[in-house]
Formats: sequence, C-alpha cells, structure tokens
Amino acid sequence: MKSEENPGYPLIQKLLSLLEQVPIIKKVSIQEEGITAEAEVDYAIRVELDKASYVLACEISDNGQPRFVRAAIKNLQAYMYGNKKIVIPVLLAPYLSPDSQRLCGENNISFLDMEGNARLQFGGVYIDHHLPGKPKPEKRGLRTMFSPKSAQVLRLMLNDPLRNWRVTELSEEGKVSLGHASNVRKNLLEREWAVSRREGLRLKNPGALVKAWRDNYRPIAGTVKTFYTPLHGSALESQLRQVLGCNEVQGSAILASFSAAQWLSPYGRTGMHFFLADEKGLEALIAGLKLNTISKGANVTITSPDDEGIFLDTLEPAPGIFTTGVVQTYLDLSTQGERGQEAAEHLRKEWMEWSI
Repeated sequence: MKSEENPGYPLIQKLLSLLEQVPIIKKVSIQEEGITAEAEVDYAIRVELDKASYVLACEISDNGQPRFVRAAIKNLQAYMYGNKKIVIPVLLAPYLSPDSQRLCGENNISFLDMEGNARLQFGGVYIDHHLPGKPKPEKRGLRTMFSPKSAQVLRLMLNDPLRNWRVTELSEEGKVSLGHASNVRKNLLEREWAVSRREGLRLKNPGALVKAWRDNYRPIAGTVKTFYTPLHGSALESQLRQVLGCNEVQGSAILASFSAAQWLSPYGRTGMHFFLADEKGLEALIAGLKLNTISKGANVTITSPDDEGIFLDTLEPAPGIFTTGVVQTYLDLSTQGERGQEAAEHLRKEWMEWSI
C-alpha cells in the first residue's frame, strides 16, 4: 500500500493534478493493489472517461539519466505483459533529460517529471509538454561533467573514440586522479554516452557527448590580454614557427579559436589572432611578434588559462605550428557568434565524422 510518506508521492501528486485538469476525465484514483502478481510498479492509477477506463502503471525513478530510465522501462514492459489494452505505462522522475525523454518515446512509454516535462496519450487524452532549460541539480551535474579536469579526460577519449580505456589509463594519460577518472566514467555510463566492456570503457555516442558539451560550454577561464602586432603574412607565419610550442623551457604558446581553425580547417579569415599561453609563452609571444599594447586597433588576443591542462591536447598541424586540439577548437568557435558557429560546423564535418 502506498502512502504520502513515500518519497515518490510528490510526483504522483503532480500527475494527479495534471490529469484533473483534463475536461474529458471524470475520475482519477490511486489503486491500492496492482493488476498483476508477476511484476510490480510503484503506483497504479485508475482514470475513468465517459465510456472507458484505463490504468496508468507508474514507475518512479530517482535518477532520470538514460541508464536508469532504461531499467525502469524494462520493469514497466514486464508489468504491461498481457495487459496492453488497459494499461498505460508511465515513467516518473525528478528530471528527465532530452535523451531520456526520447528513450521513453522510442519505447511508447508516457512520462512526467517535476520540471513539467510530460507526454501522456490514451483514449482521447493527449498531453505533450517539453520545457526549455534544466533544473539546478542537472546544471551542476553538467558543469562537473565538463569541468577543466574532466575535460582533460573527455578530450583524450574523443581524440580516439574507438579505443577501449581502463580507468588507470584515463588517469595517467589525462593527468588526473583515479577518483576523478572514475567519476568521469560514472557520468558517461549514466548518460549512456559510453559502455563498459571487458576490454574497458568505450564511447558509445561521442556525437551526443560533443553536442551536450557544446550546449553547456563555458569559455576557458583565465586572464585575457590584447595587443597589436605589426607583423602579417609570411613574416608573421615565420615568427609563429619560432615562438609557438609546449615545453617546460620555452613555455606554452599555441594558436586557438579562429587562428587554430585556420590551420586545421580553413573556413574564413578574421583580423584577430587568438592564442593560449602560460607565463613563459606570453613572454615569448610578446618578444617574437613585437607585441604592443594600444587603446584601439588590437589584433592579438592572448588568454593565459587558469588551468593549464588545456595544453595537454596540443596539435602540430604543420611544422612549428601548434594549435588547440580539434574538439577544443570546435568548442571555442561555437561561442563566437554566427560566423564562429559556421566555422565550427565546417571543422566538425572535416575532422569529426563520428559526431555527425
């Protein structure tokens, strides 16, 4: 017997409230007993219309990520066996991500969450609500998922999306702790962006991972400085080959954003040159490119990142030319307005066929 003390009861209350607003529904009540003995769900709700009645078999999932939703769907399908004409399966959760909502739709499962996302269809009842935005806990989870340390691991995996990874390998090659690598693994599995095999962890849907990262991306945090360089054309390129690089002696200085894309996947030129550099790299750029600070007309932007793990992903697309990695370049371009988004998509199509 269910009671108001059940942690899932607020979801049932929300569902009841929604159903009571539908004019053609005459009566809604919670059944005390299930309709089959072979399988159980959390609640069974009887809905009476003018000439028919239905039972909503409600399964409550505390976690609305796809991995947990899939398990709840299997339980609902077992409950429905032999009763499809009168039983409407409904999944309830605090929040159902777009991927989880899509998973419900593919399996003909109705759903509702506390944020107001809902899809219910039976008899003459049809409710379809999809609200923009994410609840605070989900936003916090995604920020953790794409934090600088986690990003080191994600970039590593996306650079070789077909590879199977041990947690120890992700830790060592991504330069993060074992605990952090394990958390990344857990988050990927919960969202079904990766699968766990005997050989290790492997990305299942790298395209969905990149899209979610892009949609929740925050530009690299750090100190931004602007300068003017009198160099251009072949003279600038020659000097770039002298000052760019990543090593402890010279420091780190690499091309970023549009400037990186110019070497990886040329799409359109811009009058601004973009760099990432640590302290030594900044000094090398200032000296090698004859940089000056001016109040107007700057043509160089240099970001000194708070977290220097970004330099672990450096590429050398041409001798002496060092850039941010493909995924990082794509993310940075995606924040640069319409022109940047177009350049990002051009880069993605040329370098990330697995994401299309």
